[in-house]
Amino acid sequence: MEPCVGEIRVKVRLTNAMDEALARRGRLEDQAVRTYEAEALVDTGAVRSVIPVHVLEQLGVEERGQRVAEYADGRKDSVGVTEPIIFEVLGRDTLEEALVLGDEVLIGQTVLEKLDLFADCQGRRLIPNPAHPDQPVTKVK
Repeated sequence: MEPCVGEIRVKVRLTNAMDEALARRGRLEDQAVRTYEAEALVDTGAVRSVIPVHVLEQLGVEERGQRVAEYADGRKDSVGVTEPIIFEVLGRDTLEEALVLGDEVLIGQTVLEKLDLFADCQGRRLIPNPAHPDQPVTKVK
């Protein structure tokens, strides 16, 4: 996927996946499930999604390790990677870990691919894959 010229921003709802699993099992009240909503930057040049430390803290997820991140200018740095987070965009959701850095939520290629969403660079928006407008379809082959 080629990076877009100009920004695409989209509303994203992030949910602590462990909280959600406990609520589904009846071990946690639904209102106790920790979430965070943001106008996220869609970064078609990034493979992974990113959340800042304050979002990590609000969601109550922990870092489960470190990964090497390469920035656009070629610098490399070791950054935290989160426990599972549910990313919900345009009514579609997926489970994903995120890198912990920066000061805003970024949506990377893996979330876009798992949600079967395309970047409409000219319209500066995300759209469902026209071949699968009603729900994401995952390629398995």
